[in-house]
Amino acid sequence: MELLVSFGAAAALVFVAELGDKSQLLSLWFATRYGLWTVLAGVATATVVVMGVAVVVGAIFGAVLPRTLFLTVAGLLFFVFAAWSLRHEQEEDEEEEVRAAPAFGAYGIVTVSIVVSEMGDKTQLATVALAGDRDPVGVWLGATAGMFTAVAIAVVIGKVAGKRLPHRLISIGAAVLFAAFGVATLWEAWS
Repeated sequence: MELLVSFGAAAALVFVAELGDKSQLLSLWFATRYGLWTVLAGVATATVVVMGVAVVVGAIFGAVLPRTLFLTVAGLLFFVFAAWSLRHEQEEDEEEEVRAAPAFGAYGIVTVSIVVSEMGDKTQLATVALAGDRDPVGVWLGATAGMFTAVAIAVVIGKVAGKRLPHRLISIGAAVLFAAFGVATLWEAWS
């Protein structure tokens, strides 16, 4: 049961947080340049790696730090992520030209770009926070599913319509979800 609860919490949080995020926008852009299956395969590989690293780090911190301290820090971090979600980002800076590298091909370019863009990102850090107090396998599977689903939507949109989702509305939704997780985590820490 804990695995399913962890899966659901991580999937929902990461899905909403990833909407309109740089990895989603970068993947949307890749979809306009490369084949659909190539981009999806690169995104899937990158997502498994990024969320796996986040879960391992979160599980280690959760095992080392006292539960109340870890939950308090995690709860406060969710409020930081909520504020971060509302901050206006310059998408033009994120959409840098990618040159084909013969050693990697399109799949390698997509995979490496997504991994690099997600390292230290709010979705990865939120996954770290969740993994410290929840079932790590459930968090990993849920965060991976949530991120892949959000990014896959952008890839399909990029392939089919080439349009973006309304960034401001998505940012507000992500901020509300982060704040709700922050309140719930602080409540759990101090009740």
